[in-house]
Amino acid sequence: MKLKREKKSFIIPTNSMSDVAFLLLIFIMLVSLINYRKEVKIDYPEAEDAKKVSDKKNLEIWVDKSGKLYLDGVLSAFSAIEAGIVDAYRKAPETRVHIIADRDTAFENVQQVLGVLQILQYRVVSFVVKDK
Repeated sequence: MKLKREKKSFIIPTNSMSDVAFLLLIFIMLVSLINYRKEVKIDYPEAEDAKKVSDKKNLEIWVDKSGKLYLDGVLSAFSAIEAGIVDAYRKAPETRVHIIADRDTAFENVQQVLGVLQILQYRVVSFVVKDK
C-alpha cells in the first residue's frame, strides 16, 4: 500500500518582526544598564593639586562619614575589603586602589584600609578628591 506524501510549503510569518525587534531593543537597553558602577553618596574632600589617573583597572574602596566601608559600591565588612584587595592584586598586580572617603570621615576609618594596604605592600593607591 502506497502512502501519498503531501508537500507542504512553509511560510515564515513576518507580521511580528517589528515586535521581536522592539523586544530585542528593550533587552539590550536593560542589559546595558547593569554595567553602571555603584556609588556611595559622600562629600568629596578638596585638593589644590590633583593628578588625574586612568579609570581602568581600579578597585574602589568607599568610606562614608559614619565609617562604613564599601567595596566597589557594595557595603562590605572589613574582612571582605581585605579579601577584595588580595583578590584584585592576585588577578592583576597593576590594579589601582582608589580610596574615596567623605570629608567628614574620621581618619581612623581610613587608617584601617591604609593599614591593610601597608601590610600587603600595595604601592598603587590613590585618594580621590574633588578638584578646586
